[in-house]
Amino acid sequence: MMKNHHFHLVDPSPWPLTISFVILNYVSFSIMFFNKNFLFPMITMMMMILWIMMLWWRDILRESTYQGFHTQSVMISMKYGMLLFISSEILFFFSFFWNFFHHSLSPNMEIGMIWPPLSIISFNPMHIPLMNTLILLSSGMTITWSHSSMINNNLSQTKKSLILTIILGFYFTFLQKYEYSEAPFTISDSVYGSSFFLTTGFHGIHVIIGTMFLMHSFLRLNKLHFINNHHLGMEMSIWYWHFVDVVWLFLYITIYWWGK
Repeated sequence: MMKNHHFHLVDPSPWPLTISFVILNYVSFSIMFFNKNFLFPMITMMMMILWIMMLWWRDILRESTYQGFHTQSVMISMKYGMLLFISSEILFFFSFFWNFFHHSLSPNMEIGMIWPPLSIISFNPMHIPLMNTLILLSSGMTITWSHSSMINNNLSQTKKSLILTIILGFYFTFLQKYEYSEAPFTISDSVYGSSFFLTTGFHGIHVIIGTMFLMHSFLRLNKLHFINNHHLGMEMSIWYWHFVDVVWLFLYITIYWWGK
């Protein structure tokens, strides 16, 4: 049907309602896992969420790449949507930092009125945390290199720098997993353990998501879905990766270094 505007009116889709029910079940089965240690239902729901996400994104890719529905007006609105999403993520992490400062600046009697608590041996910020900081700062440079190469229509440099960023993302995740395995405290060790593992753990999940986002952009890049003036999916993945970098800098300075 012909239209006399530049906006995209989305066709009816089954995926929003479907994934809502699956996420509801996922939360329910997560509670069951925490109480009864039943892992299989939770993993099944997670696989279903990932499958529906892939189908939903497939439809969006068809709309943007092959049907040409993502005009400049649509791209602007999607950029605003991504900025609002990143803003909500900033507030999400702000709540964790608020929790950390609330307990570290005014430790109560239950933890000995000191921070960290007496029984806690905190990580040396000059070891793995510093290495992870250098890794993410380096990944920030490589992803900026990739974006600049994309704008200058240098496909070879774009791919090389994007691959480097993905490798650095995997390396960060590997080092964080090693750090967790060697941790001298657990998530149940007072409010310090809870604050540490919740904050760093959620950041680690965001690094994994960001790495997957970049991998998806790399696959689309190989299929020639992007050009120098129309690469919104890749641009959003770069925004997200910079957000992950900045959050880690605050996390390293406060939790690893200042809160030691």
